[in-house]
Amino acid sequence: MNSPRLVPCLFIAAILLIPARSSASEPDPPRQNETIYATVLMRAAPGRLLELIDLQPIGSLEEQYAEPMMRQRALAGSRLDLPDSLYEQKLRELASWREETFYTGPSPEAFQTAVSPPAGYFHVEMFVALAGKHEELYRQRVMENDYLGRIGRPLNLIFYKTLGGPWDCFTLGLYRDLQHFAASADVPADVEEEAAIAAGFESSSMIGPYMRSLINWHQDTIGRIIRQ
Repeated sequence: MNSPRLVPCLFIAAILLIPARSSASEPDPPRQNETIYATVLMRAAPGRLLELIDLQPIGSLEEQYAEPMMRQRALAGSRLDLPDSLYEQKLRELASWREETFYTGPSPEAFQTAVSPPAGYFHVEMFVALAGKHEELYRQRVMENDYLGRIGRPLNLIFYKTLGGPWDCFTLGLYRDLQHFAASADVPADVEEEAAIAAGFESSSMIGPYMRSLINWHQDTIGRIIRQ
Protein backbone atom coordinates (compact mmCIF):
# COMPACT_ATOMS: atom_id res chain seq x y z
CA MET A 1 0.00 0.00 0.00
CA ASN A 2 1.31 3.48 -0.81
CA SER A 3 2.08 5.80 2.07
CA PRO A 4 -0.78 8.19 2.91
CA ARG A 5 -0.47 11.64 1.42
CA LEU A 6 -0.90 14.62 3.76
CA VAL A 7 -2.63 17.74 2.43
CA PRO A 8 -3.50 20.88 4.41
CA CYS A 9 -6.93 22.44 4.11
CA LEU A 10 -7.74 25.84 5.62
CA PHE A 11 -11.10 27.36 6.54
CA ILE A 12 -11.36 30.86 7.98
CA ALA A 13 -14.96 31.52 9.05
CA ALA A 14 -17.37 32.28 11.82
CA ILE A 15 -19.30 28.98 12.04
CA LEU A 16 -23.07 28.88 12.58
CA LEU A 17 -24.43 26.45 15.19
CA ILE A 18 -27.22 24.12 13.99
CA PRO A 19 -28.18 20.87 15.87
CA ALA A 20 -28.46 17.54 13.91
CA ARG A 21 -28.40 13.49 13.79
CA SER A 22 -28.99 9.81 11.62
CA SER A 23 -29.10 5.55 11.26
CA ALA A 24 -28.14 2.18 9.19
CA SER A 25 -26.73 -1.36 9.60
CA GLU A 26 -24.67 -2.54 6.63
CA PRO A 27 -20.89 -3.24 6.88
CA ASP A 28 -18.52 -0.35 7.38
CA PRO A 29 -18.06 1.55 4.09
CA PRO A 30 -14.61 1.70 2.48
CA ARG A 31 -12.70 4.93 2.93
CA GLN A 32 -12.30 6.91 -0.28
CA ASN A 33 -8.49 6.49 -0.38
CA GLU A 34 -5.36 6.90 1.72
CA THR A 35 -5.05 10.68 1.43
CA ILE A 36 -4.84 12.39 4.81
CA TYR A 37 -5.77 16.06 5.16
CA ALA A 38 -4.37 18.35 7.85
CA THR A 39 -7.41 20.59 8.28
CA VAL A 40 -6.92 23.92 10.03
CA LEU A 41 -9.97 25.78 11.31
CA MET A 42 -9.50 29.41 12.28
CA ARG A 43 -11.68 32.27 13.40
CA ALA A 44 -10.20 35.68 12.71
CA ALA A 45 -10.06 38.21 15.51
CA PRO A 46 -12.67 40.96 14.98
CA GLY A 47 -11.68 43.15 12.06
CA ARG A 48 -8.52 41.09 11.28
CA LEU A 49 -9.80 38.63 8.63
CA LEU A 50 -7.94 40.05 5.63
CA GLU A 51 -4.69 40.27 7.60
CA LEU A 52 -5.08 36.64 8.64
CA ILE A 53 -5.68 35.55 5.04
CA ASP A 54 -2.57 37.44 3.90
CA LEU A 55 -0.47 35.86 6.65
CA GLN A 56 -1.55 32.25 6.07
CA PRO A 57 -0.71 30.98 2.54
CA ILE A 58 -2.45 27.75 1.54
CA GLY A 59 -1.07 24.76 -0.39
CA SER A 60 0.01 21.13 -0.07
CA LEU A 61 2.04 20.05 2.96
CA GLU A 62 5.13 19.82 0.77
CA GLU A 63 4.42 23.32 -0.54
CA GLN A 64 3.94 24.64 3.00
CA TYR A 65 7.60 23.88 3.77
CA ALA A 66 9.07 24.30 0.29
CA GLU A 67 11.20 27.33 -0.45
CA PRO A 68 8.59 29.19 -2.59
CA MET A 69 5.93 28.96 0.15
CA MET A 70 8.45 29.94 2.82
CA ARG A 71 9.29 32.96 0.68
CA GLN A 72 5.57 33.73 0.32
CA ARG A 73 5.15 33.63 4.10
CA ALA A 74 8.22 35.81 4.48
CA LEU A 75 6.72 38.23 1.95
CA ALA A 76 3.44 38.25 3.89
CA GLY A 77 5.44 38.99 7.03
CA SER A 78 7.44 41.72 5.33
CA ARG A 79 4.24 43.47 4.24
CA LEU A 80 3.39 43.60 7.94
CA ASP A 81 6.96 44.55 8.91
CA LEU A 82 7.13 41.17 10.65
CA PRO A 83 10.40 39.23 11.13
CA ASP A 84 10.30 35.44 10.70
CA SER A 85 10.76 34.87 14.42
CA LEU A 86 7.45 36.66 15.17
CA TYR A 87 5.33 34.89 12.53
CA GLU A 88 3.60 32.52 14.97
CA GLN A 89 3.11 35.31 17.49
CA LYS A 90 1.40 37.41 14.82
CA LEU A 91 -0.76 34.46 13.80
CA ARG A 92 -1.93 34.10 17.39
CA GLU A 93 -2.76 37.79 17.45
CA LEU A 94 -4.85 37.59 14.27
CA ALA A 95 -6.71 34.32 15.05
CA SER A 96 -9.03 34.33 18.05
CA TRP A 97 -9.49 30.53 17.76
CA ARG A 98 -7.58 27.77 15.96
CA GLU A 99 -8.05 24.01 15.69
CA GLU A 100 -6.14 21.35 13.72
CA THR A 101 -7.51 17.90 12.87
CA PHE A 102 -6.41 15.08 10.53
CA TYR A 103 -8.96 13.51 8.18
CA THR A 104 -9.01 10.91 5.42
CA GLY A 105 -10.62 12.29 2.31
CA PRO A 106 -10.73 12.44 -1.49
CA SER A 107 -7.62 12.42 -3.63
CA PRO A 108 -5.82 15.77 -4.00
CA GLU A 109 -6.75 15.67 -7.68
CA ALA A 110 -10.47 15.28 -6.89
CA PHE A 111 -10.22 18.01 -4.27
CA GLN A 112 -8.49 20.40 -6.65
CA THR A 113 -11.01 19.71 -9.41
CA ALA A 114 -13.92 20.38 -7.06
CA VAL A 115 -12.61 23.69 -5.72
CA SER A 116 -11.40 25.04 -9.08
CA PRO A 117 -13.51 27.50 -11.12
CA PRO A 118 -16.38 27.67 -11.83
CA ALA A 119 -16.79 26.82 -8.11
CA GLY A 120 -17.12 30.10 -6.26
CA TYR A 121 -18.82 29.15 -2.98
CA PHE A 122 -18.43 26.33 -0.47
CA HIS A 123 -20.89 24.82 2.00
CA VAL A 124 -19.17 23.00 4.86
CA GLU A 125 -21.09 20.81 7.33
CA MET A 126 -19.26 19.45 10.39
CA PHE A 127 -20.58 16.68 12.63
CA VAL A 128 -19.92 15.24 16.09
CA ALA A 129 -21.28 11.67 16.15
CA LEU A 130 -23.18 10.03 18.97
CA ALA A 131 -21.28 7.27 20.79
CA GLY A 132 -20.90 4.25 18.49
CA LYS A 133 -22.45 6.04 15.49
CA HIS A 134 -19.29 7.21 13.74
CA GLU A 135 -19.31 4.66 10.92
CA GLU A 136 -23.05 4.95 10.45
CA LEU A 137 -22.71 8.72 10.14
CA TYR A 138 -20.10 8.20 7.44
CA ARG A 139 -22.47 5.81 5.63
CA GLN A 140 -25.25 8.38 5.85
CA ARG A 141 -22.99 10.94 4.19
CA VAL A 142 -22.22 8.45 1.39
CA MET A 143 -25.95 7.69 0.98
CA GLU A 144 -26.73 11.40 0.77
CA ASN A 145 -24.13 11.79 -1.98
CA ASP A 146 -25.89 8.97 -3.86
CA TYR A 147 -29.16 10.88 -3.45
CA LEU A 148 -27.59 14.16 -4.61
CA GLY A 149 -26.20 12.50 -7.72
CA ARG A 150 -29.61 11.07 -8.60
CA ILE A 151 -31.24 14.52 -8.51
CA GLY A 152 -28.44 16.15 -10.49
CA ARG A 153 -26.82 18.06 -7.63
CA PRO A 154 -23.06 18.39 -6.99
CA LEU A 155 -21.62 15.67 -4.76
CA ASN A 156 -20.03 16.59 -1.44
CA LEU A 157 -16.41 15.83 -0.62
CA ILE A 158 -16.42 13.65 2.51
CA PHE A 159 -13.74 13.80 5.23
CA TYR A 160 -13.51 11.33 8.14
CA LYS A 161 -11.46 12.05 11.28
CA THR A 162 -8.36 10.07 12.14
CA LEU A 163 -6.87 12.33 14.85
CA GLY A 164 -7.44 15.69 16.48
CA GLY A 165 -10.40 17.93 17.32
CA PRO A 166 -14.02 17.07 18.10
CA TRP A 167 -15.42 16.93 14.55
CA ASP A 168 -15.80 13.28 13.51
CA CYS A 169 -16.80 13.96 9.93
CA PHE A 170 -17.29 16.91 7.65
CA THR A 171 -18.52 17.40 4.11
CA LEU A 172 -17.66 20.12 1.64
CA GLY A 173 -20.04 21.08 -1.16
CA LEU A 174 -18.88 23.35 -3.99
CA TYR A 175 -21.17 25.66 -5.96
CA ARG A 176 -20.85 28.27 -8.70
CA ASP A 177 -22.84 30.86 -6.75
CA LEU A 178 -25.66 31.18 -4.22
CA GLN A 179 -28.28 30.49 -6.90
CA HIS A 180 -26.58 27.19 -7.68
CA PHE A 181 -26.57 26.32 -3.96
CA ALA A 182 -30.31 27.01 -3.70
CA ALA A 183 -31.27 25.20 -6.91
CA SER A 184 -32.30 21.98 -5.13
CA ALA A 185 -35.58 23.72 -4.29
CA ASP A 186 -36.49 23.38 -7.98
CA VAL A 187 -36.29 19.55 -8.02
CA PRO A 188 -39.80 18.00 -8.34
CA ALA A 189 -41.00 16.21 -5.19
CA ASP A 190 -41.56 12.89 -6.98
CA VAL A 191 -37.99 12.93 -8.34
CA GLU A 192 -36.64 13.61 -4.84
CA GLU A 193 -38.71 10.79 -3.37
CA GLU A 194 -37.61 8.24 -5.97
CA ALA A 195 -33.95 9.28 -5.59
CA ALA A 196 -34.07 9.08 -1.78
CA ILE A 197 -35.53 5.57 -1.75
CA ALA A 198 -33.03 4.39 -4.39
CA ALA A 199 -30.20 5.78 -2.23
CA GLY A 200 -31.41 3.78 0.79
CA PHE A 201 -33.50 6.31 2.75
CA GLU A 202 -37.07 5.63 3.89
CA SER A 203 -38.21 8.74 2.01
CA SER A 204 -36.93 12.17 1.03
CA SER A 205 -38.49 13.67 4.16
CA MET A 206 -36.44 11.29 6.35
CA ILE A 207 -32.98 12.28 5.07
CA GLY A 208 -32.58 15.03 7.65
CA PRO A 209 -34.16 13.20 10.61
CA TYR A 210 -32.02 10.12 9.90
CA MET A 211 -28.85 12.22 9.95
CA ARG A 212 -30.02 13.94 13.14
CA SER A 213 -30.50 10.57 14.84
CA LEU A 214 -26.73 9.93 14.57
CA ILE A 215 -25.14 13.08 15.94
CA ASN A 216 -24.63 15.11 19.07
CA TRP A 217 -24.52 18.33 17.11
CA HIS A 218 -23.43 19.87 13.83
CA GLN A 219 -22.32 23.24 12.53
CA ASP A 220 -22.37 24.58 9.02
CA THR A 221 -21.56 27.68 7.06
CA ILE A 222 -21.53 28.84 3.46
CA GLY A 223 -18.89 31.22 2.16
CA ARG A 224 -16.93 32.43 -0.83
CA ILE A 225 -13.81 30.51 -1.87
CA ILE A 226 -10.64 32.56 -1.36
CA ARG A 227 -7.94 31.99 -3.98
CA GLN A 228 -4.40 33.25 -3.57
